[in-house]
Amino acid sequence: MLLKELTHRIQPLDVKGSLNIEIRGVTYDSRKALPKYLFVCIDGFATDGHQYAQQAVDNGATALIVEKDVNVIGDVTVIKVTNTREALAFVSAEWFGNPSESLRLIGITGTKGKTTTTYMIRSILEKAGETVGLIGTVANCIGNEKIPARRTTPESYDLQEMFEKMKDKGATTIVMEVSSQGLKLNRVACCDFDLGVFTNFSKDHIGGFEHPDMEDYFKSKQKLFTMCKKGIANADAVYADRVMTEAICPMMAFGIEKDAEVKAQNIVTHSDSVEFDAVTPWFKERVKVSVPGYFSVYNALAAISVCGSLGIDIALIREGLLNVQVPGRAEVVPTPGKPYTVMIDYAHTPDSLENILSTVKGFAKGRLISVFGCGGDRDRSKRPMMGEISGNLADFTIITSDNPRTEEPAQILKDIEEGIKKTTGEYLVIEDRTQAIKYALDNAKPGDVIVLSGKGHETYQIFKDKTIHYDEREIVENLLKEEE
Repeated sequence: MLLKELTHRIQPLDVKGSLNIEIRGVTYDSRKALPKYLFVCIDGFATDGHQYAQQAVDNGATALIVEKDVNVIGDVTVIKVTNTREALAFVSAEWFGNPSESLRLIGITGTKGKTTTTYMIRSILEKAGETVGLIGTVANCIGNEKIPARRTTPESYDLQEMFEKMKDKGATTIVMEVSSQGLKLNRVACCDFDLGVFTNFSKDHIGGFEHPDMEDYFKSKQKLFTMCKKGIANADAVYADRVMTEAICPMMAFGIEKDAEVKAQNIVTHSDSVEFDAVTPWFKERVKVSVPGYFSVYNALAAISVCGSLGIDIALIREGLLNVQVPGRAEVVPTPGKPYTVMIDYAHTPDSLENILSTVKGFAKGRLISVFGCGGDRDRSKRPMMGEISGNLADFTIITSDNPRTEEPAQILKDIEEGIKKTTGEYLVIEDRTQAIKYALDNAKPGDVIVLSGKGHETYQIFKDKTIHYDEREIVENLLKEEE
């Protein structure tokens, strides 16, 4: 493909060299540059791609896209733009033939519920006979094939490549989580969204390399509704009015408390499910969802809104919601022969921790034992809040490590402890997560429910100097085997 064809949607600030040259590949990693490649210099969190422009040229790249001045030696075309991340998205979509234009693309954004909602929509559409691609926090899937996810929303080149692969494997619809970073950093620019969904909004991802404040976080989420043909929003969520009024696409709403086109009534929660009457423009039916908790009603309403808008039959919607399985979300871990229950959940914000603990508190026959920590290099203000929530809701709390990253684990635990000390809840601090889980198992009584929060689907733990394999399902299994 000629460079001028590949870059025709870009408005350059300056061009040095010819655009009438053949390009045989695109990359944003200088190590992957080959002869006649286009290298896009991305100024990332860890390193700046502009520093590796000469390396890319030495490897054979004949064109560069930059947003800073670079001095390189060689026969190379240099295109300067305002934002290379946006340029990468334009170029990547063009390189792979704009695959999302021939797919039904559904994007889910919000602080919580993205993963569960995408799995619910996929389950329903698969019951309807569709081949569905899924892109998100847990994994990227097409049919039964799973590709581990490195980030919630992949970099634009990787995303467009994934679209093409899913299309080649027969996908007609792709359901994807759209993170605030994916929107802010233009990873989803040039994605042709048919439907966009706003699940909810609460404090998260503030500080560090993420968002400086809540307004920046919200505006990043809101970008989705400038990119999709139709939007769907949770009417009960904070900022819902702004989502609805600032969107430039037609909007519809779902909810429980406020007026909405899609509503849930007569909600009944169970230990392993939740059921309600779904009142919609298309039908009024009793549905049952296999993911327990009041918060699951909102996720199910979002899925019903999407699938109802697509004309999916209610029988298939009911079947899909009844059989959906979401890794790491209110997931029960096998404990053969034990009189207690162990659940793992990805809850890592105050709202999500309160949701899962409140849900379990509602059906636990014995004590609710909460085991959780907070991630390092993330918003410190939520740590005491989560400590206070666990102290108020759980009968016993074990504060432990999550992903401490570059912070000292002990300091994170102290921050959490500040909040739990405001309550009368009993607690213990055990820094080592495996030892914390072991203590919970060793001291559990008949009817108790142990909730391991924070890791969920994750199979690793991040420390200052290393990342280790850490799957809580395996940890529980191995600890129980040691008791035999």
